[in-house]
Order: sequence, then structure tokens, then C-alpha cells
Amino acid sequence: MNVRGRLTGAAAALALLAGVGGVAATGAGSRSPAGPLRDYLVFYADGARAAATRDVIAAGGVVEGRDDRLGYLIVRAGSPDRLGASSSVVGVTADRAIGRAADDTAAGAAGAAAPAGGASSVARGTSGAETARRARAGDPLSDRQWDMRMIGATPSGSYATARGSHKVLVGIIDTGVDGRHPDIAPNFNRALSRNFVTDTPNDPNGKKLDGPCEHAGCKDPADEDDDGHGTHVASTIGSPINGIGVSGVAPGVSLVNLRAGTDSGFFFLKPTMDALTYAADVGVDVVNMSFYVDPWTYNCPNNPQDSRAARLEQRAILEGMRRAVNYARARGVTLISAIGNSGHDLGKPTKDTASPDYPPGSERLRTIDNSCIDVPAELPGVISVSSVGPSGRKAGYSDYGTEQTDIAAPGGDVFDGGTALRGESRQILAAAPEAALRAQGLIDKSGRPKTSAVVRDCHGGRCAYYQYMEGTSMAAPHVTGVAAIIISRFGKPGKGGLYMDPRRVEKLLYATAVPKACPSPRLYQYGGADGGQLCEGGTAKNGFFGHGVASASKAASLTP
Repeated sequence: MNVRGRLTGAAAALALLAGVGGVAATGAGSRSPAGPLRDYLVFYADGARAAATRDVIAAGGVVEGRDDRLGYLIVRAGSPDRLGASSSVVGVTADRAIGRAADDTAAGAAGAAAPAGGASSVARGTSGAETARRARAGDPLSDRQWDMRMIGATPSGSYATARGSHKVLVGIIDTGVDGRHPDIAPNFNRALSRNFVTDTPNDPNGKKLDGPCEHAGCKDPADEDDDGHGTHVASTIGSPINGIGVSGVAPGVSLVNLRAGTDSGFFFLKPTMDALTYAADVGVDVVNMSFYVDPWTYNCPNNPQDSRAARLEQRAILEGMRRAVNYARARGVTLISAIGNSGHDLGKPTKDTASPDYPPGSERLRTIDNSCIDVPAELPGVISVSSVGPSGRKAGYSDYGTEQTDIAAPGGDVFDGGTALRGESRQILAAAPEAALRAQGLIDKSGRPKTSAVVRDCHGGRCAYYQYMEGTSMAAPHVTGVAAIIISRFGKPGKGGLYMDPRRVEKLLYATAVPKACPSPRLYQYGGADGGQLCEGGTAKNGFFGHGVASASKAASLTP
């Protein structure tokens, strides 16, 4: 279902897409609103749509629409407590921004002086023969991609036999993808790409959120990324081998932008669900989710420290995302997620200091337990990825857990001193939108990088930009790329191009991962004062590395 306009009552109901489940009834209930009117997503119990509709109207709500695929009503009301009082309702959340992209770091601050040697800018003319030679040997910046060497995505590894099929559709649910970037454009599927969000200039407290709108209606085109996070992710997955910049894990696949995050990195529950259902409906094969959905870092359905409205909201997030994940997976979408960047054992949480984080400044301390989960990383059916640095050790920022970590991949670690690499070169280099770098003050008016964390690569009078970043957001797309290679090799003709049961993709991902044992001693010290991080489990499956480190070369050579 498309994002609705700011319509109310019958007009909003009629704006719903046909075929989603029809037009819901509208009307006022017997109670007067308890607060300002706003829109809510009301998730009803299985088989209880009619009862929930009656109950929310009786509670004073106006039913504006519904989505029967995921089982929720869109209701205009003044009190979530009243809407959630019925046994027919399993969760209620405001239809608003409730998440943010994982808090990854980019080496170098805006305007920072470059270290000795200056900022990186690679300019060269390239003949046709030279371009072809580089396509065989890798791309101009491939020597900076230690991450690709780690997983065997090299000319002598997976590139030799399995670069990924253009029939494989890889969805990037993120802040957007710069589809005009020279190292994205050849593989960018503009026809299927969609933007499910409307930018919000200010938060509810009147403070700047996304800032002034760049386009009419605050709706960015489906080939734009004002943040840079999604473009970096897409580049790692599928930048082509074309004699420009870097190469992705699966340089032959098609990249589909499924934008669910605003310019500021916050996500809405409904656009995130819409992105997943759309991916399923158009035949996307694998989706990368390098974000978390909140305002709750941990979603607790029954935390006594939370108000009833807060508990209803968290239940709605849990239920809505479970349903969206199940809908997509049942239709052939393999789902891959970053595990998170707090350095926590997700199986043993004790406190949450970062929730609710919207509007900004609303955070408070909560005592929590293992009934509280990170979404989508901890949902059944989602492959969760932890991050390793260039030496192969788990990155200190990466979350972990014996139940939660499924597989590991390179995500960068600026503090990993186990190799000859230095500084930001220990992070992941991938494409960056020029406009975003300018807005962040990372390049000057002439286009020259102001920090060594940004690299400019120029050919034939045209320059493209790349940025070093680290995080589990950078680890997940490596696994997504390997999954795309597997689907390219073993998938059968399907709706979007190829189809492969996500259960089989998952099995082959784990079978081709390189097992990695816990460190010795198991309580690993990262140099902080937190007492270290404990790795539990055996070599075949443990809390730091899951089934092992993803391998493109093993996936490319796997015998079915």
C-alpha cells in the first residue's frame, strides 16, 4: 500500500490502493478523544478484523483504511490506550518516525584537516583497452578493499566464475541509493526502485530533523540519497567491475532502492513494512536491512517500567515487523540484517539507555531482560550479521549473542591493530553521493576531499566519490552480496527474474561460511572499562561469529 496523503475520514479510505483489502468503514465512536487527534496503526489479532473495527470505533476512533496483508487498521484517534483496550487488538503505534539507521561512523570529521600526504584524490585518463584490462584485474581502488580480499571477492576468487546475475534483484531498505553515481548506475534498477517516505523538516518539538525539503511535497526521487548510508551499502553489494572506483561482492546483480529512511536517518514503521511487502510483491530476491526500527532500541512487550501506551507501541512494532518479515520470506525474499553497534550481548540485556530516541532527547534509563528484542535483527527468519575488522577479530562495537549472531563479515574497525593497515584504511571503502559529501562539508567547492576518509576517483573528466565507513551496516551487505551469488547460481526463473527458497539460501550461506572459533581467552578485552565481551559457543556456531565469516569464493565454487 502506498504512503497516504494527509487525508481524513472517507477521503483517506478511498485513497487506499485497490486490492489491499478494500475500503475500511469510517465513523466516530461514542467516546470523545482523550488528546490531540493523530493517526495510529492498530494491529488486530488473527481473524479479528471486524471485531477490531467495531472496538476502535466504539473507543472513539475513525477508521481511515487498512492493510489486510499485514493485518492492521489505520485509525484517527486521540488515545492509543483506548484503541488498545480490546482483546481484538494486539498492538498500537503512532504512524510516525520511529527508527534510525545504525550509528555507523565515517572516519574524519567534517572540515577536518587531512593527515600527512593529503586527502585522497585519484585522477587519471583511461583508454578503452586500459578499462578492459582493469575490468579483468579489478577496479582502480580495489587495492584498498581488504574486505573483498577477506571474503574472496577478487579476480582470482569469485569474480572469475560468479559475479552475480542481472536477473537477481537485490533490495536496499535504507536512506536511499544514489542511482546516478557512476559506480552504481550500471546496475541500478530505476524502474523498480521506490521511495516510501516523506521527509520531515522539523521534529514534533520544532527542532530541525531533515531540514528544508529539496523537492515538492518533501518527496525525494527514487534515485537520490541525501544521507549516504544507503549508497555505501548498495556499493558494497553490487558496484560493477567497470574500471571505476571499487567493486562490489556481486558486481553483476541489479540494485533496487527501497527507501524507508528519512534524510536524518529516522525510519517510519509503515514505510519499512511497505518496503518489505513491495519487495515481496515485485519479486525481489534478497533484501539488506542495515537499520533498526525503534524509538526503542529494545522492544519490550510487557515492561512494567513503561506506560501502557509505550507497551502498546512496542507490541505493534514487534507484531508489524514479524508480519512483514513473514510476508516477504513466504514469497521468496531472503532477509539480511545488521546486528547492531552497541557492543552488547543481545541475549543478556540488562539496561536500555537509548530509548525512546524519537523525538530526540526523549531517552531514559530502563531495566530490561531477554524478553526485549532488537528489530529486525532478532526476528525469526532474519539473518543477523556481526562485524569483523581487518585482522578477523570481532569489532568491539558489534553486538553479538549465541542466539542472535548468524554469520559474520567484514565491517571495519579503526581500532583493529592486527594488520599493517592504519587509520581509516581499516574501515570499508564504498561509493558516496557527491551531494551528501558537500552538505556534510567533506569536500570543498572545487570537489577536492577535505579529509582522507573521502576518496575522489576521476576518469575522462568525470569524478566519483567514495568514503570509508565502519559498522555492522557495512558487514551486512557483504553477506547480502554472497546471498545474491548463491541465488544467481542456484535460483530458478521466478516473478522478478529468479527465485530461490530463503531457507535454502540460508543453508548454503552457512555451509560456505569459514568457521571461526571464539578468541582465547573467551572474555575478550577491547581496552575499555566495560569488563570485556564474552564469546560463548563452539567453532561451528558461537556468539561472535555465528556459523563463520561469509565467503564469496566458497559460494562461487559450491557444488549443489
